[in-house]
Amino acid sequence: MLDSHSSKKLLSNHALVFLMLFILGILIALAAELPFGGWVQIPLLSLVWWRLSTLGTITLKKYFLLGLVFGLGYFVVGLWWLYISLHDVGGMNPLLSCMAVFLLSSYVALYFSVACLSIRLFKTSYLSGLLLASIWVVSEYLRGELFTGFPWMGFAESQVNGPFASIAPYLGGLACTFLAVYTSWQILQLKQHFLHYASTLLLVAFITFLASLWSFTKPIGEPLTVELIQGNFPQSMIFRPEGVLRQIQFYSTTMTQSDAELIIAPETAFSWPENDLPIGLLESLQHFSNDTNSNLLFGVIGRDPSSPSGREFSNRALGLLPSADPYRYDKNHLVPFGEFIPPGFHWFVNAFSVPLSDFARGGAEQANLMIRRKNQDPLYAAITICYEDVFGGELASRIRNNAEPTNLLINLTNLAWFGKSQAPAQQLRLSQLRSLETGLPALRATNTGITAVLGPNGKVLASLPEFTQATLSAKVQGYSGKTPYVIWGNFPILSISCLLLIWGIIRQRRF
Repeated sequence: MLDSHSSKKLLSNHALVFLMLFILGILIALAAELPFGGWVQIPLLSLVWWRLSTLGTITLKKYFLLGLVFGLGYFVVGLWWLYISLHDVGGMNPLLSCMAVFLLSSYVALYFSVACLSIRLFKTSYLSGLLLASIWVVSEYLRGELFTGFPWMGFAESQVNGPFASIAPYLGGLACTFLAVYTSWQILQLKQHFLHYASTLLLVAFITFLASLWSFTKPIGEPLTVELIQGNFPQSMIFRPEGVLRQIQFYSTTMTQSDAELIIAPETAFSWPENDLPIGLLESLQHFSNDTNSNLLFGVIGRDPSSPSGREFSNRALGLLPSADPYRYDKNHLVPFGEFIPPGFHWFVNAFSVPLSDFARGGAEQANLMIRRKNQDPLYAAITICYEDVFGGELASRIRNNAEPTNLLINLTNLAWFGKSQAPAQQLRLSQLRSLETGLPALRATNTGITAVLGPNGKVLASLPEFTQATLSAKVQGYSGKTPYVIWGNFPILSISCLLLIWGIIRQRRF
């Protein structure tokens, strides 16, 4: 039995372990914002595995709590901008806003906790790194699927600035996560069997290098001239009558002053129901499109009083095309609490001011935007609105199943909800990952930033400074073809991970 002094020492040691893991979670989250964040995160993850693997035979409950504390440090820092939308913009009570951020961070940290348990449950062997990486992939996949999914702040998007970006076109972001976790574990083992683990690291590096030598999409047609409009309207005025009119005036005037083939304004640029917009506005924009052969795309509030769901409003992208019927895309993957209210949570939404917070959901397989061009074949663009570009598997499925080819990606976003935070940079990395996975260029038209043009390799080709009212003019090359990830989605990496876990469980029971 431990004496009083020994008990106090043990408790103190445990407290230091909890503190260390919490700080490591914070550092790994902060590392994502660095220019080479994907590289920096890997040795920091090695420290997490080292601390967890040297704790001896502590209880599963305590191990689970340690993983939870690590996840909390990571997500509280990574998602703190939600406080801005709830309190600063939505007017929610500060304590309730902090509690909401903490509870969401705790929920997503649970997936980290479950993944960390593999270090305790499986016997240490050459399989340990593979099993840790596999359970991490499965946990991250589930985080993106359960309760409508919230895969924000995974390790994958940091790899756009890391060593495993070239794997994304083959197996997607989850495979980047797999290799980041696996590599960080192998680095930890170098002190035990240097030659064995160094050789596996060299093999991973060689495979990654080989993967970078192939591309699966190729340029098609002449470059497209585009103009992206960044209005920089504060969220506090977006749904006020005077603010709505100012936005409509600015965006409509700016669009009609452009000579680009494709002109894009952000999500809810016209923050008013489409059928209630000022008389003659859409007609005049359609005439402009017909006369100049320009394609216009901008955000509006869709309205369908006969919607089967009983929700008549939708978050819509409206396209006005030369001598053609208007194009409409209604957002499919809605944000919980911001765009739809889960059953039993109306009290929470009522605690802060979010206009139109219960949208109708668009179809999962909507048509691409056809960009009409004079004396050239049209180009086809897959549209996403804001949060939708978090879900790589859904976008890959849309491209795979669409009747028309997809030549570029377009995302319309309004991140004014989150003020001066890291949220715009986080979403930019997610868009970069989507370009990597699909091998397609991307256009991002945002209200406050980051408005940008991305190449098919995910690199930022041009961008606007945040919180400025400006336009970004560029030439964008369309691409054709499908990457292995678009063809197969997450099936290969999930199959590999599940088979490895089954192998690990069988081996555990056998020995």
